[in-house]
Amino acid sequence: MKTIPKPLVMLNQWTIVLSVIIALLTQSAWILLIPLVANLSSLLTGFHPILVVAKRWFLSKPASQYIQDDYAQLRFNQWLAVGFLLVATISYFLNWSLLFNIATIMVGLAASIAIAGFCIGCFIRFQFQQWNYRRKKSVA
Repeated sequence: MKTIPKPLVMLNQWTIVLSVIIALLTQSAWILLIPLVANLSSLLTGFHPILVVAKRWFLSKPASQYIQDDYAQLRFNQWLAVGFLLVATISYFLNWSLLFNIATIMVGLAASIAIAGFCIGCFIRFQFQQWNYRRKKSVA
């Protein structure tokens, strides 16, 4: 089972939160391109530029000695974050300020709540898996 060290996950979440705060304060989506491009790159190529650099700077022990997060769950969460960041960015460039603010706040809240200890994406994925299991079980 593939995992990611928790400090790297937290750094990614903080990157999202800080970029959201700056984006909302300045009403500009340019800063959102940092987590958007980094997470999209990770999803499409497996290369997350922020975490590659951070791994060298922040992990003083071997990666395996840190609490680990599930890779599949993190990819699901990344897809959610990328979706909201993409909607926010496109909304900004289309001058749809209400949708820009809603999408930006939603991704920022999700990352903030995850930092605090509750993963909304994990809850959504678990509920989906349960629904899928019950659906397949009732068909059989």
